[in-house]
Amino acid sequence: MRDILNDIQPWLNAGEPFALATVINTWGSSPRGAGATMAVRHDLAVCGSVSGGCVENAVIDEALATLETGAPSLLTFGVEDETAWSVGLSCGGSITIFVEPHISLRSEPEEQAIWKTLSANLHARTPVIILTRLTDAKHLLIIPHSTLEGVNRAQSVIGDWGEMTEPSVQAALQAYTARASKQIDIAGTPVFIHVIPKPAQLLIIGAAHIAVSLVKFARELEFETTVIDPRGVFADIERFSGGQPHHLVNLYPDEILPTLDLSVDTFALTLAHDPKIDDEALKILLRSNVRYIGALGSKKTHTKRCERLRTAGFGDREISRIHAPIGLDIHAETPAEIALSIIAEITTVRRGKNRE
Repeated sequence: MRDILNDIQPWLNAGEPFALATVINTWGSSPRGAGATMAVRHDLAVCGSVSGGCVENAVIDEALATLETGAPSLLTFGVEDETAWSVGLSCGGSITIFVEPHISLRSEPEEQAIWKTLSANLHARTPVIILTRLTDAKHLLIIPHSTLEGVNRAQSVIGDWGEMTEPSVQAALQAYTARASKQIDIAGTPVFIHVIPKPAQLLIIGAAHIAVSLVKFARELEFETTVIDPRGVFADIERFSGGQPHHLVNLYPDEILPTLDLSVDTFALTLAHDPKIDDEALKILLRSNVRYIGALGSKKTHTKRCERLRTAGFGDREISRIHAPIGLDIHAETPAEIALSIIAEITTVRRGKNRE
């Protein structure tokens, strides 16, 4: 939902009614995953996507009907359905989509409070979990409490589902820990848990030429990018004219990294080619909860790096977290190709596939 926020904000400001379509379940090679959203305004303005073009027309028709009646609906498309073929879902999967009037249109004070808090968290780019009861489109909002060990409790809960509330909160926290939106049954009632974590963060230690291309790729993939380099000649925003990082920090890693949220939503790279910079960053990263740590350099360079880290007190299990040589083996040669191989490896880890 965060990806369409800027598009729907003018509609919200103008009081324009619109429906929200959300992918709640997929099977096989469906083009978009659970949690993908599309907003449809009363006058056929559309933003977002639920299938990459396959079933959008049918969903738009249903969204307009939902705006007329105020009643939510559930749509299922699969390759075995004539309707699915007619709308173009011939890719070998199935998809279930929930269509409802956007929550901002609801008159109940509880639903209004949920939207107000949800909107604030989306704008602040902080994590949130929104649950939808599919039988009546009632919502429950959970703000997860993050710790270095993960999420183990709710910071706040808005909404009341009676006896369903507590098991719903626990299921939502489990889904958040896995960063997985999904449909489940709670007390015999179908519920969609929409996990909206904070944007993935890419930390790039060392503003070498590879970093310039990395920032371009990372921004396209909706990472929040931070480039850290104490060397002023490299930490120059003009070098990133093709796509600037969100943050450019002219400090040593041990000065800035302890102030950052090094969580499972963080992916980190060391590219400086200077042990005074890279090693100090790795010493902090290896004892953090970041999802990915990559280090530039040859096998010989990495062997020497590992020896220095062992001398500094790190064990082989900790050191094995480092992806090195960095990137997928695509026979990269140019800085842009190396950057592509790195972002491809990060994407593999981000989507749950470990390098063999």
